[in-house]
Amino acid sequence: MRFQPAPTRYQSMTYRRCGHSGLLLPAISLGLWQNFGHVDSLENSRQMVQRAFDLGITHFDLANNYGPPPGSAEENFGHILYHDLPGYRDELVISTKAGYGMWNGPYGDGGSRKYLIASLNQSLKRMHLEYVDIFYHHRPDPNTPLEETMSALDQIVREGKALYIGLSNYKPAETKKAIDILNQLGTPCLIHQPRYSMLDRWAEEGLLDVLEQEGVGCIPFSPLAQGLLTDKYLSGVPAHSRAARNGSLPEHKLTPEILELIGQLNELAQQRGQTLAQMAIAWLLKDERVTSVLIGASRPEQITDSVQALAHVAFTNDELAVINGLLTVA
Repeated sequence: MRFQPAPTRYQSMTYRRCGHSGLLLPAISLGLWQNFGHVDSLENSRQMVQRAFDLGITHFDLANNYGPPPGSAEENFGHILYHDLPGYRDELVISTKAGYGMWNGPYGDGGSRKYLIASLNQSLKRMHLEYVDIFYHHRPDPNTPLEETMSALDQIVREGKALYIGLSNYKPAETKKAIDILNQLGTPCLIHQPRYSMLDRWAEEGLLDVLEQEGVGCIPFSPLAQGLLTDKYLSGVPAHSRAARNGSLPEHKLTPEILELIGQLNELAQQRGQTLAQMAIAWLLKDERVTSVLIGASRPEQITDSVQALAHVAFTNDELAVINGLLTVA
């Protein structure tokens, strides 16, 4: 039986304008960084995409190297689009990226025109798409002139292969320079995707100010600090967790000090009537400069839980003082 999206899907989600553009994004978007590759269950991936869309999540974020193996998340997402969401393409915002190593040789990495255009062409084939809504340069490339990278992004939009351009992992000064070049070319930057959470606040050191001044949206990734900002590690390291696999969250990061901090934040979340994960998402969304928060998931239930954060985004001054005090000590 073909998947039928919930008719109420747009009633529970909040949508925010992305910078000074005409584009609205859901306050919570789904990233396919992990758990969507060929090593994962395609059926579980399908259920997560379906659950997200049922909850009003219209934005799905990928990159050329997501998997594993690299490229397989895009292939699986293309399969899901074709079989589960035919006819709904115009209700979706799909993004992908290029910038990290993708294939062997000198042309499969970085920020050259050759790499970016070739990579996007491959991504479009994997997802069976004519265009993506947002195409990001995934990271700065010190070995390629910034003008070349930005002009390649401009060319991609003019050729109709992407509707908007984004940046990821660019520092404030790099971001400002890239935005200026894109403005001169006539293809303004839509959005920036930084790593940002309660435990990783570098974006507050100038980046958010640049984005606000330039009218560019912000969509933080790793809002839960690879699972640290959940109740997962309060009683030890679960067998199938990222820390246990020593993957994107090495177990050595679970220091006694961090675990104590997580416990104190969890107590505050409970007082607010939220899980720690929900409070961590709400803490990002309290800032109007944040357009959307990019979550990951390994089960559909985690997506449902994350969306419930929208029920309580406001913080009192006392709550913010407690959080800032704890994070300052950390």
